[in-house]
Amino acid sequence: MSTKKLPQLGFLYLDYVMRFFDYSNLKGWPDKIEEVTYHWKNDKDRFIKEVKRKKIEVLVGNIPATAYETFREIAKELPNVRFIPSLETQFPNKSKENVTLFCHKHGVATPQTGIFYDEKEGDAYLKKCFYPQIVKRSYGASNYGGYFVHKVDNYSEAKALFKKEKYSPMYMQDAIPLKDSGDIRVMLIGHKPVCAFWRYSGKGEWITNTSQGGDMNYDNVPMAALELAVEASKAAKAEYWACDIGIDKNTSKAYIIECATAFAAFPYIRDWIGQYIMWDLSEGRFRMPHVPLYSWEELGKMDASILRTLRHLYFAQYTPSSDGAMYLSDSGVFDMQKAEKSNPSDFPESIEIVTNEDDLPELIKVAASEGEKSTAIEAKLFTMESISLTQLLSLYGMEEDVAVKIKTLVDEEGVSSFKDLKKYNFISTQHLKKWEKSFVQS
Repeated sequence: MSTKKLPQLGFLYLDYVMRFFDYSNLKGWPDKIEEVTYHWKNDKDRFIKEVKRKKIEVLVGNIPATAYETFREIAKELPNVRFIPSLETQFPNKSKENVTLFCHKHGVATPQTGIFYDEKEGDAYLKKCFYPQIVKRSYGASNYGGYFVHKVDNYSEAKALFKKEKYSPMYMQDAIPLKDSGDIRVMLIGHKPVCAFWRYSGKGEWITNTSQGGDMNYDNVPMAALELAVEASKAAKAEYWACDIGIDKNTSKAYIIECATAFAAFPYIRDWIGQYIMWDLSEGRFRMPHVPLYSWEELGKMDASILRTLRHLYFAQYTPSSDGAMYLSDSGVFDMQKAEKSNPSDFPESIEIVTNEDDLPELIKVAASEGEKSTAIEAKLFTMESISLTQLLSLYGMEEDVAVKIKTLVDEEGVSSFKDLKKYNFISTQHLKKWEKSFVQS
């Protein structure tokens, strides 16, 4: 066991952004873990000084698309600080366009994709491409539960959609004829799949997001999906990673639809990531998590309410004995591995127009200018009618797709309190009760 001094850790947080990690995810780390929070707009110099003052050697945390370019600059000013994940690894987090550029650079299979900043060039592509096409808002790692994903069946539909939505760049992909009308989410730690499940579209629908009626199933995830996810994870040099994968029902070929370090995960998976990071940084002083392949099939039999509260799940390495059989088999096809260090050459050549904090969404600009606190659970209370998407995302346990759905119901259906949401049956009673405390009810 290594006796080398452990590096000084720091959690990287940003105002108005949900926190992926906290101290409980790195349970057992013996030294103090610092925190450093980025406050947006002209905060770069202060942030750099705080990291240096606290002598942080490793910063752990995801960076949102809106701050990505700023943090590329920050990372250059902190050459001796390791970011987990690295800025190179987080490249696909920024946009769908970046996902495509990443896949092309590393030869990872992805659907035929058109990306255009020039409307005339995009229109010419729409006239000659195959249909149906999937059109997406490119910016950001999430499409907020599929609300910015569209299917168009012909040129006239595509023309009307871009005229209405004004997405830039124009980003479109050939629609894969999906096997079983579903795609597959794969989550990996150290390039090993630790959770995978099918996402099926609802009856009469094509989109697979569970927030829009889709269904999940943990059984029979094909090896082709796992192999492609591992390939993408290794190309990204990712400590942790997630892919959405489509299987062509006609050819059985797997394609990356989306991939990023930014993804929703059950708390026990975040704990495993924390264990992996501790192992990685300690040169073996801490145990690498052991997660049997296909363990998700057994865990998936539990109700989601249990999975959302399950913490510090531990699998021991199997050793044969005479008093029982192995509970979960692990074929050893994929071993958890140490991620390679990233370097600037990992960045694909970008054709995009660089987006920075001057182009922040209005909801972030308003919040920053008003100097609001990072959580709605603190002193200030909000009315439901005036709630912003940022404020919804700051609530404990809130997920992006749920926040967008709530905001849509407030704006379009006249929902004025969390009590009104009970009839929609997509939020647990426990979450509703907790969130109600943060609001002045009208």
